[in-house]
Parts: sequence; C-alpha cells; structure tokens
Amino acid sequence: MSAAGDRLQETARQTALALPAVSHSRPFTPQLDVYKVAGKVFLIVTDDPSEQIITVKCEPEHARAQVQRHTSITPGRYLDKRHWITLGPGPGITKRLITEAVEDSYDLVVERLPRRYRHR
Repeated sequence: MSAAGDRLQETARQTALALPAVSHSRPFTPQLDVYKVAGKVFLIVTDDPSEQIITVKCEPEHARAQVQRHTSITPGRYLDKRHWITLGPGPGITKRLITEAVEDSYDLVVERLPRRYRHR
C-alpha cells in the first residue's frame, strides 16, 4: 500500500527520531524540518501541505535506480541531485521504502563521520 503524503512525512520523522544522536530544527525556513546527526543533514521534511515530500541522501547509483523505478522519486530538491533524492506520495512509496531510505541516508552520513562521532 502506498503512503499518502502525511503518512510519508510522519514515517520519515518517526524513523529519524528513533536513530541515535539525531537532532532536528528548522534552520532554513519554517516549512523545512531538517534532521541531522553530528551536525550533518540526512533528512529534510517539507511541511507544505500542497507539497508533502521528504529529501534523503542516497548513493548515486541507487538514486538513479530509484528515480527510474518510481515516478514519485525525483533527484534531490534542495541539494546535490546526484547524492540526494526526493520522495513524494505515489505508487510504490510504502512505509518500508520510506523507513529504508531514511535509515540508509543516516548510515551514509554516519559512515563519513570521524570515528568518535559514529553511534550506530
């Protein structure tokens, strides 16, 4: 079953907040909820009711495959389009896909941190 926009966003938020050492704020605009680990962004949730999307970090090859596989996944909205993807509600966007995308994004950021900041 596909996730509607509000469920997509809530699933992403819950997943992010369950991960170790995550902080979140709205440093850019009140409509962008930004999640970080050790000061590095791994998830952006857009709080615009007309555009219910999330943006996550992704390996370039996996990002291309996801964009080709799902019409509701596009190159990252706000960041480097090779390393970030944006997920919106639509066919194939399931709770599991959202959870995995957020966890994978977190892991990509953590694995690039100095060893003393790794929590997972």
